[in-house]
Amino acid sequence: MAIALALGAGSVALLLGALGFQYVGRLPPCELCLWQRWPLVAAAVAGFGGPLLIRAGLLDRGAARGVAALAALLVAVSGAVGVYHAGVEWHWWAGPQSCTGPAFRYTGHLDLSAPVVLCDIAAWRLFGISLAGYNAIINFAMAGVATVLLARRRGRGT
Repeated sequence: MAIALALGAGSVALLLGALGFQYVGRLPPCELCLWQRWPLVAAAVAGFGGPLLIRAGLLDRGAARGVAALAALLVAVSGAVGVYHAGVEWHWWAGPQSCTGPAFRYTGHLDLSAPVVLCDIAAWRLFGISLAGYNAIINFAMAGVATVLLARRRGRGT
């Protein structure tokens, strides 16, 4: 259960960091930024919800490994979306037309005050790595450590 809880806490920390950049740093998210958040929300729910269900007796104690594995998989999915997003930012491959195509499209409603946030332009970088890149690095590190810990516990038969 500790691995699942750690993944849940890490996911919440990453989400809070993203919200901090959005609301405190005034960096509105693009569509791909939002895509990276959804698996983290699911990982937080699995990471915290699974152990709660186990403690409440609604899930068998043997499900703890599965819950932790699910949370690790969801964290890795967010990391994979981060890799995709970073590749779009570096123009290694095309991104979705909804956020990398022409900045202005007529949709029947014109809101000139809405910020145009393009997925192929990094809003912030540190040491040449964008937020999408850091998201990928951190998520893969969390998922990797969790996977190693789960494999070690399986090897010990616990």
